Amino acid sequence: MSILVVGSVAYDTVQTPVGNRGDALGGSATYFSVSASKFEPVSIVAVVGTDFRQEHFEMLTSHGVDISGIESVKGSTFRWSGVYGADANTRETLDTQLNVFAQFTPQLGVNHRQHSYLFLANIEPSIQLDVLHQMQRRPKLVALDTMNFWIEGEREQLGEVLKEVDVVLMDENETRSFAGKQNLTEAAGYIREIGPHTVIVKRGEHGVLLFRQGSVFTAPAVPLRSVVDPTGAGDCFAGGFMGYLASTGDLSDDGFRRAVVLGSVMGSFAVESFSLDRVQSVSEEEVEERFRLITELTRFKPLLDRETLPFSDTEHQVH
Repeated sequence: MSILVVGSVAYDTVQTPVGNRGDALGGSATYFSVSASKFEPVSIVAVVGTDFRQEHFEMLTSHGVDISGIESVKGSTFRWSGVYGADANTRETLDTQLNVFAQFTPQLGVNHRQHSYLFLANIEPSIQLDVLHQMQRRPKLVALDTMNFWIEGEREQLGEVLKEVDVVLMDENETRSFAGKQNLTEAAGYIREIGPHTVIVKRGEHGVLLFRQGSVFTAPAVPLRSVVDPTGAGDCFAGGFMGYLASTGDLSDDGFRRAVVLGSVMGSFAVESFSLDRVQSVSEEEVEERFRLITELTRFKPLLDRETLPFSDTEHQVH
């Protein structure tokens, strides 16, 4: 079933140890929609300036993305500039120009209010809550992404949104920061008590943790020889995750676990190029190959009945 994403469409200027790219297509809603469109139709609600290039509208539509909700207004498109060091998990923001995004107040059209799956990308919590309340009926699944900026500056409002969503995605630092707990299991439990039945903790190259209704699942990241640009990896993860759930309708524990693995797969493609170059071109066969790779990475033969581990009996010897 179709997915609605509300978030940012932007131009990024990025520098990494591998190279740099100026005015590259970016934004949370952009990365999410192209990733999710590999599995299910997606509609975007966002705002861009008059400088937004026609070729990028065409790229989105070529992937079957509904862009009728992208409002074009006078001014410049949201721009972000940053530098990544040798550690792909850390980055320095050099410049942020909200431009037309500063006045973003999404008004959903009739067709947008009827989507069964809703992803509230990383935007102001009050806007996320307003979008959710505009839906004609409660979607089957509502997922939310956020960041430390909102956790530190809009914590109370973010808490109000969390009461009404099903899934929240945060990285390790964000999870610990919001919950005020260092232990990730405790932190996820704290967040789940607020409202969402599922907490996904993104751990970059160390994989992902899924906390859902009392169960815990972990999936590794895809081992990669090189990382070109980590920008948008989390949004592509969310796209793969939501795309799989929407395409199958499987909201069981097993469905969520497979969706997390698909999220990791799509995130792995995102970091292999600047902007959306790699994600755009990825094939169904490549996605399946990496899905099976993660399955193989986590496969091992369990102990047989009555079989025990080969512990040394040294501790039982008398000295």
